[in-house]
Amino acid sequence: MGTLHDDVVIIRPSEKEGDPSVITVNCPDKTGLGSDLCRILLFFGLSIVRGDVSTDGKWCYIVFWVVCKPATRWELLKKRLVQACPSCSSASGISYYRSELQSPKPPDVFLIKLCCVDRKGLLHDVTQVLSSLELNIQKVKVSTTPDGTVVDLFFITDTRELLHTKNRQEETYKALEDVMQDAMISFNIEKVGPEITACCQASPYLPSAITDDIFNLEMSNDLPSVSLTSNNVCVTMDNSLSPAHTLVQIVCQDHKGLLYDIMRTLKDYNIQVDCFSKFYCQCSVL
Repeated sequence: MGTLHDDVVIIRPSEKEGDPSVITVNCPDKTGLGSDLCRILLFFGLSIVRGDVSTDGKWCYIVFWVVCKPATRWELLKKRLVQACPSCSSASGISYYRSELQSPKPPDVFLIKLCCVDRKGLLHDVTQVLSSLELNIQKVKVSTTPDGTVVDLFFITDTRELLHTKNRQEETYKALEDVMQDAMISFNIEKVGPEITACCQASPYLPSAITDDIFNLEMSNDLPSVSLTSNNVCVTMDNSLSPAHTLVQIVCQDHKGLLYDIMRTLKDYNIQVDCFSKFYCQCSVL
């Protein structure tokens, strides 16, 4: 069973305001795929309101119904989703994660040293460029000299994990140069030591400094009539339906990123979603 590269991810934006957009993923399966896809959707500020997963253990078909911002970068989102999917050649054998439970490796932290002529809106423009490049700012130090020269230090992590490569560094330089033009005096990128990395340690995908801004979608006024608290979580596991599978049912209060949290937990414990799964929420934010 195979599929064309363009058909791995298909995105159908909503035709009218208020309706969810539909994202379908058709690719070889692997343990943790659902977690990886949900993480990307969450990073782009999408709210998953429904999801269907169908898999035979080797190939999977996943459908997400999502609520998004008007300015969602669909082409970039599709590119990131395709990159997260295993290649078609891997369908003959699933790529499992190691069974040992390991804490995730902290992301590499890089230091961008930017020296330029000061002007109004400079910091805003630079952070906008870094955000568009999927570079996550962990810390910033800004120094201004009496002659109007600015030295900005950005401690960043790279969502693509490619900032150690020459091409990625040149891409970053070119993007900043296009915005700053003649105002740029000098530019340098270097990887920092472990002591700085420990201080800046954070998720490479959801930096706390920008989470509130990029994921600020208003909740629907149509809240569930039953108020569920963290003490009302119901998790049911049933092993009687199949000798090879466990049916897991979860009923709990909805929150932003819930599906990602569940899928990430399954991934961390090397548990693969098999057969058929459905996810629903009763409000516009998950």
